[in-house]
Amino acid sequence: MTKYDVLTIGNAIVDIIARCDDSFLADNGIIKGAMNLIDADRAELLYSRMGPAVEASGGSAGNTAAGVASLGGRAAYFGKIASDQLGEIFTHDIRAQGVYFETKPLESLPPTARSMIFVTEDGERSMNTYLGACVELGPEDVEEDVVAQSKVTYFEGYLWDPPRAKDAIRAAARIAHANGREMAMTLSDSFCVHRYRGEFLDLMRSGTVDIVFANRQEALALYETEDFDAALNALAKDCKLAAVTLSEEGSVVVRGDERVRVRANAIEQVVDTTGAGDLYAAGFLHGYTSGRSLEICSKLGNLAAGIVIGQIGPRPMISLATAAKEAGLV
Repeated sequence: MTKYDVLTIGNAIVDIIARCDDSFLADNGIIKGAMNLIDADRAELLYSRMGPAVEASGGSAGNTAAGVASLGGRAAYFGKIASDQLGEIFTHDIRAQGVYFETKPLESLPPTARSMIFVTEDGERSMNTYLGACVELGPEDVEEDVVAQSKVTYFEGYLWDPPRAKDAIRAAARIAHANGREMAMTLSDSFCVHRYRGEFLDLMRSGTVDIVFANRQEALALYETEDFDAALNALAKDCKLAAVTLSEEGSVVVRGDERVRVRANAIEQVVDTTGAGDLYAAGFLHGYTSGRSLEICSKLGNLAAGIVIGQIGPRPMISLATAAKEAGLV
């Protein structure tokens, strides 16, 4: 028996979300659709130029944990915050979702991370992230008993930016595998893949990571190819299981010679794509840790992603468990 279905490890970030047009991005040197790492001065500058904004706890893996909990799964989370106002917001929000979160906060600088997210009219989000306290996440924050009691431990590729987090992930992988559990990761974004392509491939090929989540662009970047089928075949060879999202085309899952394609759910309006990949992973992992078929896992992922892009913010505002039941998926 396990205590948790999914443990996620990531950058604990409070999102500050505002709408803008494409010219704002150009005028401020923001790469559209990417996660841009910024320093404290840049964070202050962009914040001063933002229009009306919504504050919401985020961070890729935190969003996934919240999604798992909303689906009725047992979720836990490791992520570093500081003892400040944003840290209190983050702690309250993730615990209120029903997620176990006891990572010890920093008592000094740097402050809790924040991401200024600019959403354009097409729903695309451009993230500008000051990592702050996140860079202090280290092996001492890995709670061995929690890892040992989690069916799957999932981490975000963004964690490869702060150096000490790599040691934490490797420590978690050793504990997970020693207890017969699995490790999963998301490639996070294509810019992250370009930075750490060799290391990501080594994590997969060494068996440190069992399950990989990616979107089409990230999969192509990982194998430096424009041939998507070739990328899928390489993924199938390099890891036990991979799930790749394809935006409006749905998703495809590869496991050995097996290929499972599932169409996307019909969406009335794309409001904000922030958290779409995170919630797909939540739905998929909830299904996977519940022993569902790969098709149902994918459908749960598509359902959760479809719901979150119809709202502002990366965490579900309705019960995903209720939505999944109404859709006949659980």
